[in-house]
Amino acid sequence: MTRLTTALATLALLTVAASSASAQERTLPTARMLARFGLERAWWSQATLDIRQDNVRYMVLDEQSLYIQSSGGIITAFDSETGQKRWAVQLGRHNLPSQACVSNEDKVFAIVGTTVYALDKIDGELIWKLTLPNSASTSPSVDSRRLYYGTLDGSVYAYDLKKIEELHNDSLLPQWSNVALLWRFKSAGEVTSQAISNDLTLNFASRDKSLYALNAADRKLQWQFETDSPVSAPLGHSPGFVYLASEDFNVFCIKQDTGSVRWQFVAGLPIRKEVRVIGDNVYVFPHLGGVYCISRVTGKRRWKQPYMEDFVGATKNLVFLSDNLGQIAVLASKDGAPIGSLPLKDFSVRYGNELTDRLYVATESGLVVCIREQDKEFPTYHMFPERQPILPEFASDNPEAEADAADSSSTADDTSSDSTSSF
Repeated sequence: MTRLTTALATLALLTVAASSASAQERTLPTARMLARFGLERAWWSQATLDIRQDNVRYMVLDEQSLYIQSSGGIITAFDSETGQKRWAVQLGRHNLPSQACVSNEDKVFAIVGTTVYALDKIDGELIWKLTLPNSASTSPSVDSRRLYYGTLDGSVYAYDLKKIEELHNDSLLPQWSNVALLWRFKSAGEVTSQAISNDLTLNFASRDKSLYALNAADRKLQWQFETDSPVSAPLGHSPGFVYLASEDFNVFCIKQDTGSVRWQFVAGLPIRKEVRVIGDNVYVFPHLGGVYCISRVTGKRRWKQPYMEDFVGATKNLVFLSDNLGQIAVLASKDGAPIGSLPLKDFSVRYGNELTDRLYVATESGLVVCIREQDKEFPTYHMFPERQPILPEFASDNPEAEADAADSSSTADDTSSDSTSSF
């Protein structure tokens, strides 16, 4: 009887798993749907979470991995190009408040409760954890030397990564976490945006209507830019510049190190979504005001489309935006002309990908899909083109034909040269 019960239970689990997999297959975007726009499904997978009580809280991307964070504190890491699940780790107790993770070359950092965890990017192994003096109001940010985070009381804290490693090696963490604190800077209002650092200058925004620039090494104030209304949108950025959007309808493009204003754009409505930058286009999303595409260099308006709510991604010629119906609208990036839409309402978790030309979307239950241009095996890097991997050059399958073609071309060039010199 016991064996029969076990067998029946196993069969039931297999049936549920098969049913779940079948339901996922039906939910996924079809090849026909994507082919209309020259797209294809690169991969799909399932993040690790407790589907009875968890949902996807954050999606984060770097050049190697895609990270899915659940409301229950589980982080799942996928290879961003192949979809291979690298690891899944539970951080802290279930349902503790958390912030979106961030990564550098070898580690992933996540704040859960009042603890910051450092994980190995490759296998998810916990390297160290640090106790924070205050709850975070923003995601952490990291550069080559320091880890930063902002708080509700207006403070920004900076921790020395080298000192953290020393404390870890001496088995002094998390008890001696305060020793790694490099500095604290206090503004007059809640820190509203993840800080942006280029190793030298740290920029962050506060509800005291200001954008700050600090010396990253010693917190010395370099400059402060004040607006007339609170800053509620996350800071946008491109190399060397910060994009400040405020409730008073303005977007400012500001040089990161000097604070000089390159241009100002007035959207006519409060702006609460992050400004996005792809190549020479800047996308601005005023509240209930659609999308403006403006020039990255001049700040001049290029086009506008109503009913758009947020940025999803872009290829060379197309831009993908969430619309007010929950679909993904497909527009021509050159003039904003509507081309169609992807009916992906179930995939309501969408990463605004400014790094590459891939689209990453997920359901709240953790079904993740990567979409790319057809036959585009290698991604195009938008924000940091210098990080684009050097593609291998493959030998021709018919070297003799290539040699004959080269000889013909050389002969033609010689003939052309002789003909030119005779005049």
